[in-house]
Amino acid sequence: MDKKVLVLCTGNSCRSIIAEALINTKLDGVICHSSGVKASGMVNPDAQKLLIEKNIWDEKYYSKTIDVVLNNEYDLVVTVCDHAYETCPIFPKATEVIHVGFEDPSGKKYSEYEKAYNEIKNILLPKVKEALKI
Repeated sequence: MDKKVLVLCTGNSCRSIIAEALINTKLDGVICHSSGVKASGMVNPDAQKLLIEKNIWDEKYYSKTIDVVLNNEYDLVVTVCDHAYETCPIFPKATEVIHVGFEDPSGKKYSEYEKAYNEIKNILLPKVKEALKI
């Protein structure tokens, strides 16, 4: 049975979308969704470009508000920005929450998106595996 993870950020346009794509493609037996506490309603074009270049983009990735996922059952909720961590809602089902913050590359040079991707891959993925005991 697959483990379910939610990655939560403020705008759900960049870091959380990158994390969702990485978890879905790099961790077997894990299904990941992402959401924003104040979702922007759009995927950052540079984040999408990066995921296309890495061959892990999927049209199912889009910016979602928290109410879209709030009643889903998750084994783990991961906050990737301080604002999401501080305002993380209580989920109806008991869910473990971990915080692994990353700097927002939005509006910066493309190399900052690559840096965020590598940090999420090298720091977040092992922490998700550890939390899920996989």
